[in-house]
Amino acid sequence: MSQYRTQNPATGEILKTFDALTDAQAAEAITSADAVYREWRTKSVQERAKVVRRVAEIFTERGEELARAISIEMGKELQESREEVEFAASIIDYYGVYGPGLITDYEIPSTVPGKAYIEHLPLGVLLGVMPWNFPYYQVARFAAPNLLLGNTILLKHAEVCAGSALLVQEIFEQAGVPVGGYQNIFATHEQIANIIADPRVQGVSLTGSERAGAIIGAQAGKHLKKCVLELGGIDAMVVLDADSVAEVAKQAWDFRTYNAGQVCNSNKRIIVMDTIYDEFVAELQRLADGLQPGDPLNLGDGEFVPLSSRAAAENVDKQVRAAVSEGATLVAGGVLSEGAGAYYSPAVLTNVSRDSKAYREEIFGPVATVYKVSSDAEALEVANDCALGLGGSVFSTDEARARKVASQLECGMAHVNTIAAEAAELPFGGVKRSGFGREMGPLGIGEFANKRFFFIAD
Repeated sequence: MSQYRTQNPATGEILKTFDALTDAQAAEAITSADAVYREWRTKSVQERAKVVRRVAEIFTERGEELARAISIEMGKELQESREEVEFAASIIDYYGVYGPGLITDYEIPSTVPGKAYIEHLPLGVLLGVMPWNFPYYQVARFAAPNLLLGNTILLKHAEVCAGSALLVQEIFEQAGVPVGGYQNIFATHEQIANIIADPRVQGVSLTGSERAGAIIGAQAGKHLKKCVLELGGIDAMVVLDADSVAEVAKQAWDFRTYNAGQVCNSNKRIIVMDTIYDEFVAELQRLADGLQPGDPLNLGDGEFVPLSSRAAAENVDKQVRAAVSEGATLVAGGVLSEGAGAYYSPAVLTNVSRDSKAYREEIFGPVATVYKVSSDAEALEVANDCALGLGGSVFSTDEARARKVASQLECGMAHVNTIAAEAAELPFGGVKRSGFGREMGPLGIGEFANKRFFFIAD
């Protein structure tokens, strides 16, 4: 079986396979990207912005085609796929509209006679290594700002997203990015290492696991390349109190099961005050009971979609069973389907011991894990007792109380009374073992820029 493929996780059927690059093709991809960079960087930012805006327009025009592709490839519910396409288009358009203003030269005060400026210049060829859970959104937030800046892109997508990955390249070229300026590459791990080592490649961005981040980070460090790593999270959602426990529990459930729970900044640890804990868990149980497998392209009420692959579903099942063996309680759901499909019924898990292995693991699937606490201090201590630090949220009817707790969360993105605020202009990224660097907004566009000091003497 080819490494790159389109495989329907609802059925396990392999629909199409794609050959990996030869070493000669991988080398030519770098040569082409570097040659286009030397032309692309000379265009005015307004010219590049026009192309980027056209990419966004085509994403919208071809929205249904794009949405159906990822629903088939990785099992995303069709409406969620449409939402992802819309979000990706909005991110791309943001950089086309506001990007030029974000990289405008600006003067800084100087005691030396003359004028001192900071410029934002491109670096060159960049490599992106992207995951399968959001095939368009992940690409948009990396590619759009860097193409606007004047860099060129080599994009290694996940093996199960091969078809949609080719669609994305087609759209960038249709919009006017010169052939070679954005290239999808079906590269092997060895070829990725060689690409990072090539002196023409100036940086690498990876969204993936801690293990993958450690490997890519080491390779980038060895060759003195800039890198941005987003390595997932076990984000805490702290619920101190609520006017309507059912309403907050519904928010928690909807976000935890969105995209079949395969979301980096999902609320994977739900930390609830003891005064409302029983009611909160009962509401989650009600939401989880009775759900049935459904068709991602035509999902009905009370149905759920598969995970991205049978292996992913089996891994989530293995993690939940291990947690139960260590003393946790499976309150609802948690049934792995028979056969080749990747269905795992959304689950509610409680009583996970802080001494267990399960407490430290990220479950990348639809499992709502709930912890009981008896004070704000205990809630904060549990929230921060984690090696990862992507995002976090605090809910309370007392905003000042929630802000006080949220301000002490050890994470890159903190929220009050919403689980995750996401928009094109809002920076995304974490701390601790969740990685480093930021994507999106005014911070994201500067990660792979040569922020050059420029001085003109009097």
